[in-house]
Amino acid sequence: MRLQIDTERNELILFDGATEQRSPLYSARAFEILSELWVKVGWHEKYSYGFSWLGRPIIQLPEDLIRVQEVVWSVRPTVIIETGVAHGGSLIFYASLLRLLGSGRVIGIDIALRPENRRAVEDHPLGGAVTLIDGSSIDPEVVARVGAYLTPRDTVLVILDSDHSYRHVSGELAAYAGFVTPGSYVVATDGIIAAFHDLPGGKSGWQTDNATRAAADFAAANPDFALVEPPRPFDESRVRRSPTYWPGAWLRRVR
Repeated sequence: MRLQIDTERNELILFDGATEQRSPLYSARAFEILSELWVKVGWHEKYSYGFSWLGRPIIQLPEDLIRVQEVVWSVRPTVIIETGVAHGGSLIFYASLLRLLGSGRVIGIDIALRPENRRAVEDHPLGGAVTLIDGSSIDPEVVARVGAYLTPRDTVLVILDSDHSYRHVSGELAAYAGFVTPGSYVVATDGIIAAFHDLPGGKSGWQTDNATRAAADFAAANPDFALVEPPRPFDESRVRRSPTYWPGAWLRRVR
């Protein structure tokens, strides 16, 4: 594939083999094409490694953070479960949203939580709202520990952000979907790696070994869940496909 941007004619030209597609440069279609390339180049250059939330590195695409806060506002969870902790920025982000809503707690699970990151999260002003669990997110004992923190009155949102392989995400979906409250979501993040298989440092296997495929297969086999993008509370944009690392990630529990 080859792209040509003509700023004199305000035109974007996409060459794919013998096929040529032309779009006005200032159009939703051109934005989507350029955004896909921007996301790929940004991933290679570690663009998402340049952000923090209330002092903790967050390592997320800002567009995805805005979308998930819309869901938190809509669903009003009392518990957010996140697999994969890294520096803890996402945990603090979710804890801050729940604090604004008035109450709630976050549970973070990681198989290799660094002591310095644990200390930073626990010592954070919002650390009291975060519970950290060491271990594999698909270990039955870890899953049971998570379940012990929940009550029938809780509204639960689950975000899967650890190992993004098909097998691991499928295991996480099987383990945590039962915790999700009807009307809430389990989110299988970072399936965008399927589009990164041809990048320097990418892996050809990512085309099928990814979270997006795991989410699609889970939805097909589980009628209690629907693979659907959350509704946008405000949308006057002409763009239908926004930049994201989480394509096909949102599984809503419908019953």
